[in-house]
Amino acid sequence: MQGKTLEGKTALVTGSTSGIGLGIAHALAAEGASIVFNGFGDAQEIAKLQSDTAIQYGVKTTYHNADMSKPSEIAAMMAMAAEFGGGGVDVLVNNAGIQHVANIEDFPVDRWDAIIAINLSSAFHTTRLALPSMKQRNWGRIINIASAHGLVASAQKSAYVAAKHGIVGLTKTTALETAQTGITCNAICPGWVLTPLVQKQVDARAQKEGVSIEEAKKGLLSEKQPSGEFVTPEQLGALAIFMCSAAADQVRGAAWNMDGGWVAQ
Repeated sequence: MQGKTLEGKTALVTGSTSGIGLGIAHALAAEGASIVFNGFGDAQEIAKLQSDTAIQYGVKTTYHNADMSKPSEIAAMMAMAAEFGGGGVDVLVNNAGIQHVANIEDFPVDRWDAIIAINLSSAFHTTRLALPSMKQRNWGRIINIASAHGLVASAQKSAYVAAKHGIVGLTKTTALETAQTGITCNAICPGWVLTPLVQKQVDARAQKEGVSIEEAKKGLLSEKQPSGEFVTPEQLGALAIFMCSAAADQVRGAAWNMDGGWVAQ
């Protein structure tokens, strides 16, 4: 019987209390990784999430509430995760993200700053702090959750598109700097995934157009995603597991779209 591929490893997933991050955290735990959760939410619900994950997968879990817009809090989280992991983080998944939709001339400056800080700069801070211990052990996996918007643009999403294009660039540079080590860095670029973030857009669309939630979902998908189906957190988790495997040792600097055909158009 084959053992779990990430037994003895520690994984930190930012923004992992819901949505894509939670799906990836569960996939990593299923392969035996100890999990450091991060994200916002009700304290009791997060505590339950930790214990449920630990029991279901037989792994250690912990949580840090770092605000990913604040470098000092990111540093504290990374220090805690390193101690929890017995010297460092083995798998780093940069997933935390926020969104705001407006034309450029109407875009609030504070929203721009927050999106760049959380969606892009936070990944730089976690990466710079994770790399020294990964280099010491000559093994590591850095997976940046970009977006189809890291490869193509949409109107009214200037900050998000800029940040996600930036994440793809950061991924490539990290991959080149670690090319002759046992560390890989890649980006996953999902299309529409029915996360709480996207559900808000669906709800707003339904209200604006006076249609049902189901019709709003179909409308959203028909504009961008030829498959007409949402990508699931479980599918993204499976791709993350592949990126952590020995089969992906030479997958370096990839921006891998899982988007129902979005960027093929």
